[in-house]
Amino acid sequence: MNNISEDNNFFENIKHVDENGVEYWYARELMPILQYSNWQNFEKIIDKAKKSCQNSDISVFEHFTDVSKTIKMPKGAEKTILDYKLTRYACYLIAQNGDSRKKVIALAQTYFAVQTRKQEISEKEYSMLTEDEKRFYQRDLTRKGNYSLNQTAKNAGVKNFDKFHNSGYKGLYNGETADDIAKRKGLRYREDILDNMGSEELAANLFRITQTESRLKRDKVDTERKACDTHNKIGKIVRNAIKQAGRNYARRFTYT
Repeated sequence: MNNISEDNNFFENIKHVDENGVEYWYARELMPILQYSNWQNFEKIIDKAKKSCQNSDISVFEHFTDVSKTIKMPKGAEKTILDYKLTRYACYLIAQNGDSRKKVIALAQTYFAVQTRKQEISEKEYSMLTEDEKRFYQRDLTRKGNYSLNQTAKNAGVKNFDKFHNSGYKGLYNGETADDIAKRKGLRYREDILDNMGSEELAANLFRITQTESRLKRDKVDTERKACDTHNKIGKIVRNAIKQAGRNYARRFTYT
């Protein structure tokens, strides 16, 4: 295996996509990538991630799906083993609860929480950027992400896009609409709030955007009301994930 700390493709290579275009990963395939050789030890990390999910009042079963696999044994015998079908959010929680001393864990956190589009720069390259460069990079990703989300939302029956996007902001920002956020930031009329966020805040919004699009597709949402409810729920999930992470930077954002 190559030096994974310098290669972002490992997570892409084990990614699966179902018939609805929703991404997922298998725990058994993720385990060696995160440098765990023993399933029992890795399952302890999965259990911690499940608990974090549960503590955020999020359905564990929506993100950690039990699946069984049959493997070949010596002399033609077969054995059924447990595996998990994981959403991106589940993988993110696993990375958050992994061994922080491993460089690959930091890379996994970056990939599953921030690197949500193909052909992105490596973690090493990203870490060398200035804050302004990181902000510009994240802003570009959120712009692309919002465009893709709008197409999916339109197919889900959304017509009032201001209402739809505000539903997501309310979830992430504890009830604040885009206008509320703009006023708090002291922005001029019609000035884009996304153009006035730091890289970490943009990353949180990017995670909200991509996870909402994934959920709309996976649940085959077909009404505006359901789409808005989904966006609001995902916003709350991201907000809770940041609080669960316990990062020092979380205290700098009012939405946490």
